[in-house]
Formats: sequence, C-alpha cells, structure tokens
Amino acid sequence: MLLGARTRSLQMCGMGRTGTMHAWQQEGVVPDIQTIGKCLGGGYQPVAGLLLRNTVVDVFMKGSGLLSTRLDELLSEHPNVGDIRGRGFFWGIELVADKSTKRPFPATAGVTSGIVELGLKEPYCVALYPGTGTVDGVAGDHIIVSPAYNTTAAEIEEIASLVCRLINDYFASTNVKLRTPESHWQYATVDDMAVGLTGGSRHAADEEARAEVDVLNSRLEKTTQLNKKIQACLGRLEATGKSVRDVSGPLSGETRRLQVLGNNIDSVLAAIERIRQPADSKNDEEAIIRQGPEKAGLSTYLNSIKRLNKALGDMKASNLRANQQTMADLQRLIVLGNTQLENSFDKMLRAETPRSVEPLNFITKNTPFPLISPSSISQLALMNSYVSGNSSSENPLIKIYAEVRGPYLSQTLVNLAYASVNTAKKKSPDAVYRAGTNGMGMYARAMEGIFLAEHENICSIFMRQDWGPVFQTACQAPLAEMARTIRELNNHIKANLSTDCYLAYEITEIISSLSNNLEARTGELKATLGAALKPVRETAKSSLGELLEDTKRKVGSIQALPSDGGALPIVSETMKRLQTMVEFLRPISSIMVSLGDGGWKSGASASGNMDAIPSLASFDIGADGKEIFAHYCIDTIDALMLSLDQKARTLLKGKSVLGVFLANNVTIIERMIQDSDLKPLLEGRLSALDSWLKKAKAFYCEACKDVSVHLFDVIHTNRTQRPPSGSSESVSIVKGLNSKDKESIKNKFQTFNASFDELVARHKTYNMETEVRQMFARDMQQMLEPLYNRFWDRYHEVDKGRGKYVKYDKPAISAVFHTLY
Repeated sequence: MLLGARTRSLQMCGMGRTGTMHAWQQEGVVPDIQTIGKCLGGGYQPVAGLLLRNTVVDVFMKGSGLLSTRLDELLSEHPNVGDIRGRGFFWGIELVADKSTKRPFPATAGVTSGIVELGLKEPYCVALYPGTGTVDGVAGDHIIVSPAYNTTAAEIEEIASLVCRLINDYFASTNVKLRTPESHWQYATVDDMAVGLTGGSRHAADEEARAEVDVLNSRLEKTTQLNKKIQACLGRLEATGKSVRDVSGPLSGETRRLQVLGNNIDSVLAAIERIRQPADSKNDEEAIIRQGPEKAGLSTYLNSIKRLNKALGDMKASNLRANQQTMADLQRLIVLGNTQLENSFDKMLRAETPRSVEPLNFITKNTPFPLISPSSISQLALMNSYVSGNSSSENPLIKIYAEVRGPYLSQTLVNLAYASVNTAKKKSPDAVYRAGTNGMGMYARAMEGIFLAEHENICSIFMRQDWGPVFQTACQAPLAEMARTIRELNNHIKANLSTDCYLAYEITEIISSLSNNLEARTGELKATLGAALKPVRETAKSSLGELLEDTKRKVGSIQALPSDGGALPIVSETMKRLQTMVEFLRPISSIMVSLGDGGWKSGASASGNMDAIPSLASFDIGADGKEIFAHYCIDTIDALMLSLDQKARTLLKGKSVLGVFLANNVTIIERMIQDSDLKPLLEGRLSALDSWLKKAKAFYCEACKDVSVHLFDVIHTNRTQRPPSGSSESVSIVKGLNSKDKESIKNKFQTFNASFDELVARHKTYNMETEVRQMFARDMQQMLEPLYNRFWDRYHEVDKGRGKYVKYDKPAISAVFHTLY
C-alpha cells in the first residue's frame, strides 16, 4: 500500500502548481492514500482532507470489529484497565489505579512509559503509542494500539494476546496490589509501588530477605571452591595433552602423506577406468545402433547416441594417442546413428503423409484438414529435439520434412489451380465476368485450411525458431504453383480487359485476405503471397485508366450516329461496367487508395514502374477508397459525355437532334445510377450531368425559338389609346389594321402553321427516352402556347372563322401539344 503525504507541491499552497492536479500524476505512480492539508485552504484556512482509492474505501466500509472484540474480552475485567475506546484499527486503553473510580496513577509513576518500554523487549516485541496527561493535563495514562492496514485476522489475535500479556506481566512484576479505594495504600512510582504496610509486616519481610541472602552467600562459597578444583584438573589435562602431541606429531604427518598417495593412486585408476569404459561399452552401443530406432526403441536409441557423443567428447578432451582408433570407431557409429535417425524420421513422416486429399471434401463441409497422428507427432518431435540440439549447421530434418510434405500440399491443391484457370475461359467473347464464378475463391480457402493444418504439425514437431523456415520451405512448391496460376489468369485478364477486369479485382481481394489470415495465424508468407499477387494487382490498377481510354477510343471510332437522336449502346455498356465495379468495391477501394485520386488519368498509371513494389510513400493514409472511386465514376461519365458531344457535333446535322441525342444519353446515365448501388456513391455529385442536360435543352429549344418568331407583332404604345388584347376584342383590333398589316398577320399565321407542323412532325420522329420526350414536350408547350394564345386572341378574326389562315384555335393547339408527351 502506498501513502502519499506531505507532498511538497501541495505544501506550496495549491494543487496544480506542477502542471497537473497532483504531482504524482507525472510519475506514473498512483498512491492508495493521499493526505491533503495546506493545499485545500491555500495557506489561509486550517483545513485538511484525505483521498482514498476505492479498494481502500471498500475495506473500510466492510469494517472489522475483531480488534475491539478481542481487547474487550481480554482486558475489560483487568483491575488496572479503565476505558477501552476507539474505532477500526485505532484503539486506546486507559490505565487506572482504581477501576471503579477511574482514579489515575500519579504522573511520577511513569506507567505508560514503563509499559511501552517493556513491550519493545522480548518476548513481546510490540510497539505501542504512549499517552499521558489525559485526565488533567498531568495525570492520566493510556496506550494506543494501532495495527497496520494489511494486518490479518490471525495477526490481530496475536496482537491482542501480546498486549494483554504485556499489561498483566507489567503490573505483576511491579508488585501492584489490586485493592479497592477503601484500602489505606498510597501509590508512589511503579518501581516503588508499595502500599501502606504496618510496621510488623515490614520487619517480617526484612528478616525473610536476610535469610535468603545468607543462603545465597553459602552457595556462592561452595561454587568458588568447586571452580578451584576444576582449574587444577584443567592444568593436569593440558600437560597430558602436550605429551601426546609430541608423540603423535610425526605419526600424523606420515599418515597424511600415505593418504595423499592412496588418493592419487585411486584417481589414476579411476581415470584409466573412465578411459577404458567407452572402449568397453562400444560393442554394446554398436549393437543398439545396428538395430535401428524401430527395433531398439526410439528412447533407447537416442540415449545410446547421446552416450556415444559424450564418450567421444571425453576422449577428445583426454587427447591420448591410444584412443585414436576408438575415437574413429565412435565417430563412425555416431554418423551411422544420425543417418539411421534421419531415415527413420523420413520413413515415419512418409507413412503419415498421403499422396493427396480431396480439398473440396473439407472446405464444403467446413471441417479442418487432417493432421499427423499424435503418436507419430511425439516421436517425430523427439527425433527433431535430438537432431536440432546436436546439429552444428542447418537442421537436416527441415529439408526432409519439406521434401515429404511439399508434394502432398502441391498435389492436394493442383486440381483447384487448374480449375481456377479453366473457369476463367470464356464461352462468349462478350461475356462479362460475374463475381464468384472463378475457382480462385475455393483455391484460396483450400490453401488457407491446409496451410494452417501444416503449420500446426510443424509447431508440434519443430522448435520455435524453426517454425518459420520449415513452414516457408514446405509451402514453397504450392505457392509457386499458385504464382503460375495467377500469371496465367493475368494473361487472360489482359487479353479480355474490358470484360474480365473484374476478375483481377476479385483475385486481388481473395489473395489479400488469404495473406492477411495466414500472416495473422502463422506470421509467415505475406511477402511471398504479395509477390505472387503483384501481376494481377498491377493489371487491376492499370485497368482503371485503360478502361477510361478504351471508352474514349470506342466513341472516337464510331462512324455514324442515329439520325433520330437515339442513345448509343456504349453508354449502357459504360454504366453497366461501373455498376459491376460496385460489386467489387472493397478491392477497388484498396486499389484506388494505392493509385491516389486521379491516378487513373492518361499517362499517370502508364508512367509508373509496373515492376516496382508499392511503398508506404505511395499511399495517402487518410484517403477514402470509396470517395476516390466516386471521383473515378464522375471522370468516366464526364469523359463519355465529352466524347459523345464531340462526335455528335461532327456527325449530327441540326441542333434539335443534337439536343435529343445528348438528353437521351444523360437520361440513361441518370437512370442507371438511380437504379443501382451507384446511387449512394454518386448522390450529390451529378452537377456535371445537369449542365449537359441544360445544354441539350438549349439545343432543342433553338427550333422552338425559330417558330416563336412568327408570333411576334408590333404594338405602338405612344398612341392615344392602347389597343385591347382580349379575344373578344379581336374584331376591333383587326378592323383597326390597314390592308398591309392584315396581310402581314395572315402571313404570320401561315408561316407559323407550317413551321409548327414541321416542328411537331420532327418531334414525333425522334427516338427519345420517355423522360426526354416529356421534358422537351413540356418545354415546347411552355415556350410556344402562351405566345400563340396571345397572338390568336388578338388576330384570329383576320380569318373570319374560315380556317384558311388560322389553322388552330386555342383548344386545338393545346391538344397538339398534349400529343407530344
């Protein structure tokens, strides 16, 4: 428990002076209890406080009455113990001369100090806090019992017993008599606590003391005489010992020399025996080695090789010429033993390794791939433990394991590799790749499952430092096959980029997930899988720019456009491509982040080194792949519309058909965005399409403007009376016209009729999307109908109802407009 008290930063009048509320916050240490005093009042008010951690408060809240209970049970009846007061772990014991009246001892008695000093000695060894002057400032004694916070219940029992024993022993040793106040005894000091005795009693006590002194003096005299006799005996014994030493000295030296010689002879014999022992045991060890680990038993076989290694080491250390032949024999046996052990490892491993297994049987049922049996694992691990501990170079068992297990992994996965290539073949050249139709997903799942099972085998057999090298070596062959498969698929994708670029995105996601999962579980293969994926990933990155350029090339190669303004199939194809890309949004997002915003534009992707490994510097850490993909979609749509506009201006004659053509394409783009997953990505970003739609309207309405010119007339506002404009006033207006003006009005009606009929007929011949037809019909009606109604109201009487010049009345022309929708 850590107590923080009297912290200097707090004494300097105020918390926070060090930069934090408490100084210990900068030290990484949190006290359990902290006292705060001067800081609370800022040096002006005498106020203090105590900060406790929850763990300390919880202990206090639980409480404990054990200490008070034990003190009360042991001392409450003691005649010199007054009150026992306190709480928790803080209790005071009052010491009184009279229990009933609570009369204190005189201050000169020193009761408190006497008890405290006695308590520090053995057998008590208990520290009590003294207190005096508690009655009137002079007299009054008490002691305080305050155990530590971490005191156990057993320790409280011991403390209470020691305090009780201390108080009892102290008052017993100082001859304090437990009397009532009626006794006529007077208390002095504790060292002289005699009570008022009568004269006769004091004389009897003195006589008794003198008798005891006489007895002690008699015993002291006898002890002195006995000591003199002992001194005389010791003198005689010393003289006899000197004589014995003079006689036995030469004999002892000779005996020691003989002992040294005997020990040397024994050592030589033992050394000779140790030297001979390997030669003697060689035949026994050779018999075990010749049997091999299968017949002799693996443990016996390994112990035999260990003994041979130890014997060879001892012989090399002795460096005796006589051992050269034996050393050569032992060396030969050790080499033979190691070779047989490696062969046994190979044989046992091959027995546990099938040629292949059917991976679909495990991945479709979601069951783990088979492991090596536990009995074989234990023996293989025992062999590896010996070989790795005694191999000065690379562990040969690593190579054996890779040679046995590598083909098993390859054969198990090879059919899935072929299936991945075969499922990529196209039945129709124009068929667009659909997600999940290639076998690469199954291939990756099977590889992950069998690799994890293999890693578990490796961890059970080999030492930790060998896990990575063994796993890498064993998986090298199947990884090479996967790299070859990915290269074949990459060639296929490049040959069919416009339809199969999505396969590149899917493979990128599948292999990236495989790499991440294996790296998380094994810590290996991330770099190898990254290198295998690199061709397809680079193709996926470059495809974005190439598809954009391909769209421009396709539009540029168009030789003719529909004369009726119909939309081109390339618009739907381009939008379907973007819709399909959304299905692969996760891998495309990561590719977008690596490309950067705008990295797909012409020259940006082509100028990069296709063989360079991407570095962290090429990534924008805060980039949002979805946001960048949305920008790519906008760039694709802009490039498409710009190319279509340029081509239409060249091939289409007339602004009306140009407007219809642009409006149809914009409408199809908007519809395909609204009806697909592109909507949440591109919502609020289609301002460019609005501008194209406005341009289309402007082109189409040029013809309407040409027709509307025929409905303009001249009104003289400077005349005395403004001419009326109501339909009922047409007669008066026409009467007011001269013959030349009437002919002009008739010509305007006739010209309008011809141009309007031509406009309506042309409108009906255009191949418009429903939304476009309604939009243009509405624009025509809003532009022409109000002008015609005004013109008709003023001048329809010029025809006098014969219909020769005024072909349409207001209901008739409104009906014509409605036929345009």
